[in-house]
Formats: sequence, C-alpha cells, structure tokens
Amino acid sequence: MAKRGRPAAQVTVTEDQLAELNRRAAARKGPADEQLRALIILGCKDGEPGTSIARRLGITAQTVSKWRRRFAAYGLDGLNDELRSGRPRSIPDEVVQEVIDRVRQEKPADASHWSTRSMSEVVGISPASVQRIWGAFGLKPHLEKTFKLSTDPAFVDKVHDIVGLYMNPPDRAMVLSVDEKSQIQALNRTQPGLPLTFGKPQTHTHDYQRHGTTSLFAALDIATGKVIGRLKRRHRSAEFLEFLNAIDRSVPAGLDVHLVLDNYGTHKTDKVKAWLAERSRYHVHFTPTSASWLNLVERFFSTISEKWIKRQAHTSVRDLEASIRHYLAINNKDPKPFQWRKSADEIVASVGRAAAALDRRSDKSD
Repeated sequence: MAKRGRPAAQVTVTEDQLAELNRRAAARKGPADEQLRALIILGCKDGEPGTSIARRLGITAQTVSKWRRRFAAYGLDGLNDELRSGRPRSIPDEVVQEVIDRVRQEKPADASHWSTRSMSEVVGISPASVQRIWGAFGLKPHLEKTFKLSTDPAFVDKVHDIVGLYMNPPDRAMVLSVDEKSQIQALNRTQPGLPLTFGKPQTHTHDYQRHGTTSLFAALDIATGKVIGRLKRRHRSAEFLEFLNAIDRSVPAGLDVHLVLDNYGTHKTDKVKAWLAERSRYHVHFTPTSASWLNLVERFFSTISEKWIKRQAHTSVRDLEASIRHYLAINNKDPKPFQWRKSADEIVASVGRAAAALDRRSDKSD
C-alpha cells in the first residue's frame, strides 16, 4: 500500500499576491530567502509536486511544505521570518528613562555636558550601555550646533520673494545669486605629505605657511549653475562695483537681471545704489538679516571649498587665484544647478517652530 502523508495545503494566489511574488522572484538584489520562498509558492500555485520543487531549488521537501502551509494560512505575511524573543534586556525601563532625562534636563557638576563615563558613574551602568541608549534615541551630548534667528521685521515677505525667484523664476530674466567669499588664504604645507595608498589615507602636516589672501566675487546663475567669478585682493565697494560691471558685460542686453544679495555694507553704498538706479533692468532682492543661508551662491562656496581649495597647497596668492580660475572654468564647462526644494511656507513654519521652542525655554528658565 502506498504511504499516505499529510495532504498538501491548498495554495490560492490573488492577482496582487502573484504580482508581488513575481517581483520577489525576479529581484536581483535583496534577501535570498525572500526570493526562494516566492519561487516555492509560485511552484505550488502551478501544481508542481513538493518533491519536484525541492529537487529543482536544491532544498528539502519539508522546507517546501513549511512555506506552503505558512502562505496558505497567512498569505504574504506568512513568508516573513517570525520574530525571535532573544535575550531579555538587563537594563530596566526606569534606568533607561533616567539616562534620557538626565542627559536632556541636567548637567554634571564638573562639566558642561555629559560623557558616557560620567553618566555611567551616576546611573550605575556601563559606559557602553549608556552609549547604546543614547544611540537608540539619537542623543549626542558631545555635539553642539550654532544658530541665529533673523529678527528682520520683513522676514516673511523677503523669504517669499527670494524663494519665489528660485522656484518660479520670471520669464526673459536671469536670476543671479551674488556674494563674495572673502579672505581665502593661500596656504602651503611646511613639508610634503604622503600620497594615498592601500590601507593608508593621504597625509599632510598640520602646520602651514600663509602667503596672503584673495576674495572671490561670484554670481551664480540659478537656472544653469554657471558662475560669473572675479578675484580681487580687497572686497570694498569699489571692487563690488567692478564686479557689477563684469556681470553687466556677461548678461545679454535683452534680459532683466534679478540680483539676490545679503546685507553686507558694500552692497548698499551710495555708489552702488546710483549704479543700480541708472540701469532699470536690474532688480535687487536682499535676504533677511541674519539669513544669508537663503543666498544660493553659498552652496557654491561650500562646494568649491570642500572639493577644491581645502586640500590644495598654494605657494602664493597668484597660485591660489590661478587654481580658483581653473575650477571656475571646469564648473562652467559642465554646470549643474543647485535645486532649491523647500517652499517659503515650509521655511517660515520651521523658523516659527524654532522661535516658539526658544520662547518656551526662556519662560522655563525665568
């Protein structure tokens, strides 16, 4: 008499489940177990015997039976691994809460902020346990960020004006984000470093020789990412006027020009105002006070500093200026515009939340 075992579980697959199973089975990247289980269920759906599926996939018939039953009972959720209990936590919730409350609300008696060792001594757990708790809740007492909220009474209007230029620029006009990166130092290391090699980073000495400074005047075309740049040894109103003339020569005559500027004094002198008044196609948009981060050219300054200037060595100001001009030429051959993604309303709401949080903090301290 033939041996009779447990009857195979019936597998019924909906159209949505079939599409997901096919996606998992065809995925080139992802967990191998997930792909294997999808192939098992697809074979069962087609009526293929479990022993045949096992031979084809190089697994046991018991494995096929397990995932067939799990899918029949729970659908796609049944193909997920069951949660394992693991070892119970040795630190009770009360201690975890104490670590969180202390680091957020108190300071140690002998320091400005908590360290893992000082917290472990107070709470009575290991420094490693303190570190794991801080990491789980994203707490970093060793770090501190600076900020400055704008007190400009026209903050909201200026944000809407400038962000509107970035996200919906006017027709037949060029929007230029303009500023100067001043005091760029020509630095040369005191000794030659070692190049990058296997297992070791590039090296350079911590000390350096100063060879003077220069200033980069830059106008970023927000539509194309091209940069009009001029290098000056000083950054007074006279140099800024020379740069405005350079912009005027570079922009086609038929276009209006919208300049986004911060509130630096050289941008607001009488001579600059007179220059702008004589040219009706120029429209100036000032960022709010203490909010120069709204000036998109700051992104370009950050990029050129990190990608080019920071790790270079220059033996003179002339050498530094030649290096910067070279980078500008490379940038303008294949420019990539920066994308402004946050709307004016989102910015205003975010600043409002920060101001409200500071007010609450101030009320508590009083």
